[in-house]
Amino acid sequence: MSAVLTTVADLHRALAAGRYADGGAVRVLDVRWRLDRPDGRPDFRAGHIPGARYADLDTQLAEHGPATAGRHPLPSTERLQRAVRDWGIDTGDTVVVYDDARGTSSARAWWVLRDAGVTDVRLLDGALAAWIDAGHDLETGEPDAARPGTAIVSPGSLPTLDIDTVAAAAQGGLVLDARAGERYRGEVEPIDPRAGHIPGAVSAPTTENIGADGRFHSADDLRARFAALGAEPGASVGVYCGSGVTAAHEAVALTLAGYEPVLYPGSWSQWSQHPDRPVATGA
Repeated sequence: MSAVLTTVADLHRALAAGRYADGGAVRVLDVRWRLDRPDGRPDFRAGHIPGARYADLDTQLAEHGPATAGRHPLPSTERLQRAVRDWGIDTGDTVVVYDDARGTSSARAWWVLRDAGVTDVRLLDGALAAWIDAGHDLETGEPDAARPGTAIVSPGSLPTLDIDTVAAAAQGGLVLDARAGERYRGEVEPIDPRAGHIPGAVSAPTTENIGADGRFHSADDLRARFAALGAEPGASVGVYCGSGVTAAHEAVALTLAGYEPVLYPGSWSQWSQHPDRPVATGA
């Protein structure tokens, strides 16, 4: 598998050269999104990595459906294909994704594109803050439309869980809940109809996979963390969050540690909409 992460230094060199030495032509996606500020385009216009294109998580990296499907179902093939064309991604390109939230939203693009068969997708370690801290310039405004990309997407390359299989996996295997601990315990629930977690799931806030600088911990440290949570070496590990966004960030960490992450895209936003599904609370 191609590299999972890219450093600011490597991205800066790739942009200057037009490509990665160990990859293809570089394409950069800005995936700024937050639960309280889903439209990141104003921030993108105010300053982004030169050459980046804005990727809208709500309209390009997710589908829309009934509440019982969750808040961010995976995008249809047609929706994602349009987005890839709009972003100018060609077959063989190296795609770099970043955000201003320590990678917790851009990881969604990393997972979706890899699942769709884009083989070389890299997350900017340290996110936009690392680029700024390195003293590199930002570009402002809205870029001109890209030449339509030629890459063909075919979702389904990565394993997933649905509302039935995640229940079984949580009882017979290991399923990690990537949300904050207080949401897992059911102490607070800011957006979904019920508080708590899927019975049998283990609390593993994805924010603990990164340091104060927003960079991922070493593979050895991540491996030790997941092993302490019950992950067997090289095992498949289920993961979910509120709506399948930050769970992708935990999937990055699991991949770095040598595990096979299995995403439950519907996540808590789907589970909590089904009154027949049991809810557990507490530690």
